Amino acid sequence: MDTEIVTIHVPNPNAPPLEASRKTGTARPEDIESIFYKTSVYVYEVPVRLWHWLNAAMIFILIGSGYLIARPLPTMEMAEATDQFVFGYIRFAHFAAGQVLTVAFAARILWAFFGNVHSRQMFKLPVWNLRWIRELIYELKWYLFLVPEPRKYVGHNPLAHAAMFFFITLGMSFMIVTGFALYAEGAGQGSVYDTLFGWVLGLVGNSQRLHTLHHLGMWSIVVFTIIHIYAAVREDIMSRQSMISTIVSGWRTFKDDRVE
Repeated sequence: MDTEIVTIHVPNPNAPPLEASRKTGTARPEDIESIFYKTSVYVYEVPVRLWHWLNAAMIFILIGSGYLIARPLPTMEMAEATDQFVFGYIRFAHFAAGQVLTVAFAARILWAFFGNVHSRQMFKLPVWNLRWIRELIYELKWYLFLVPEPRKYVGHNPLAHAAMFFFITLGMSFMIVTGFALYAEGAGQGSVYDTLFGWVLGLVGNSQRLHTLHHLGMWSIVVFTIIHIYAAVREDIMSRQSMISTIVSGWRTFKDDRVE
């Protein structure tokens, strides 16, 4: 019986590598060229990686503090009221994390103008690219265990690309705008927050509805975070390219020499 020999971490110079990645726009020409000589490609630059981990930390703080703001603990009778400020500290943690996340997100948008092509991927969807749509459907089948293995991509695969766009680019923008609109109530009329975000309250109709929308947005981020962590761990174990180590080192490493 013939046994197929797979040479790990050795590129295949006889065919254009990562055909799916090339046709969906997730690989630059220099990425493709470099794979003829090595099996790792530098994808995520330092500012992108720093933003990712800072963003993750702020989201965890915001989720925890936001949940406690919406559902306060049954009792805060740890001491006399004049000696404690527990709920105030929770609100401060929420507001501070929200402001850090906003500044970091603004810096991340700015870096998209100066970084490599992969730093811009999460800000647009190539819905006009039929190959991208077909690859998105293929990746969805992979996550649903309907195909035996995934294809290779230099940047985000199309399904991850779409998830990042809707839950981070659009979702985070929604949470920032609604969050500062709620903060504007406490800051008062005429404040800079009221000037910039007060219109959101008028658009929504009332404060309770705005709180509800912001709270529902929090739960959508919770669901995304759970799926994101699961998918990253699963891909690192079962996929044909590195995943978790890539967002640490910036290098995407491929585990076999097949072109897709």
